[in-house]
This record gives sequence, structure tokens and C-alpha cells, in this order.
Amino acid sequence: MYQNQLNAYKMVDNSTMSGAETEARVLTKAASMLRECQAEWDVSGGDVQLTDALKYNQKIWTIFQGELARDDNPLPRQLKRNLLMLSALVDKRIFETMAYPAPEKLDMMIRINENIAAGLRGGPGG
Repeated sequence: MYQNQLNAYKMVDNSTMSGAETEARVLTKAASMLRECQAEWDVSGGDVQLTDALKYNQKIWTIFQGELARDDNPLPRQLKRNLLMLSALVDKRIFETMAYPAPEKLDMMIRINENIAAGLRGGPGG
């Protein structure tokens, strides 16, 4: 019974959420997934959890790259360029972490995701 109400709320919440808030939420979720991987690094099955978190992060940044590359993207040219360079750095770290996993390699991605999310929400701490 409550599940139907929760699903209805989620649909309304998603339909009224701004694009920036949606982006902030997915970045925050990605940061949380990566942070959880760090906390449970030595737990059995952690490699699957890490792969899932890295793939989720990669999907987000791939979508950002596509949006930033669009001709009709309204962001200033220099900001788009900087974000594309940042996304290349994130991609590099994702592949590096997939090849040679280490918990400290997640720190950079967590900080980037959290800082971008805070900026999208209007400042530090959102």
C-alpha cells in the first residue's frame, strides 16, 4: 500500500525537479556509492560493488559530455571547455581504478562529484 504512495511521490518529485537539482542528486548518489565502496573495501563482493559504482559514475559523466558538446548548450564556452576537461580527468580515473583498484583512487571522484553537486545547488553544502 505505502509502496504505491512512495512511487507516486517519486514521480511527482522527479517531474517537478529542476535539471540542476536532478544533476546534483545523481552526482551525490554517485559520490555516496563510491564512498560506500571505500568503507567496505575489504568486504566480500566489494569488487562487484566497485564496478557498479564506477559504471554509474561513468554513465553520469558520459551524459554530461554529450550535453556539453551540444551546439545548443547555453553554458558559456569556457565553462563547457573546463567541464569537458574535468570529465576527461574523471574518465581517466575511472579506467585507472578499474584496472588497478585502490580505495584512495576514489577520493578525487568523490570530491569532484560533491563539489559539482554543491555548485548546482547554489553553493557549498547545497
